[in-house]
Amino acid sequence: MYNQHSQRCPSRLNPTAVAYRVEKFLILTHLTVEPACRAIVDELNYSISQIDPKKTIHVGGFRLNPDGSLTEKKVPLARSEANLSELLDGVCGSMSDYALHVDPDTKKKQYKRFAPRSSDAGDFPDFNNFKFDGPEGSNALKFVCESIVEEFEDDIISLFAKETNHVVDKLCNEVSGTVSDMLWFLSDQASCLPLTA
Repeated sequence: MYNQHSQRCPSRLNPTAVAYRVEKFLILTHLTVEPACRAIVDELNYSISQIDPKKTIHVGGFRLNPDGSLTEKKVPLARSEANLSELLDGVCGSMSDYALHVDPDTKKKQYKRFAPRSSDAGDFPDFNNFKFDGPEGSNALKFVCESIVEEFEDDIISLFAKETNHVVDKLCNEVSGTVSDMLWFLSDQASCLPLTA
């Protein structure tokens, strides 16, 4: 006889691992992933804009041609894989510069950067529209950021290396879709966990 529960809930399922994943992704969706994704794109775009566009880096193998000459390939440093990887390593540290912002007209809530950058020249945001959650808020946003970077590092580097337009939409739509799929899977797997008293 076909047992639907045993098909959906394999015996090798590790309840502790599933519970951890469910908890992790519930935190992610509670915070919403899109604001963290948009913050990553904003921070990377800013960091890229601060690099001299004339600077280049040698990439690829340094192979000799049949005639003995060396073929070199140069790419702009700002969008090189090496630079983007280095920028991603530090991008989540700047999440402490973000806080929940409530638009006074639409009441829409989203995470925005409140800390001005050195190039902002005294252009400070209106702090009355920000809700500061203390370290818990920025730690949660940093956790989401680190999770996105860990899961999508190759995609982020690929998009930023090739594109200058629409990166935020392409990346954040992919991230949101993947998290929705994962949340559905995890909630389905959570139903396999034994109930405890």
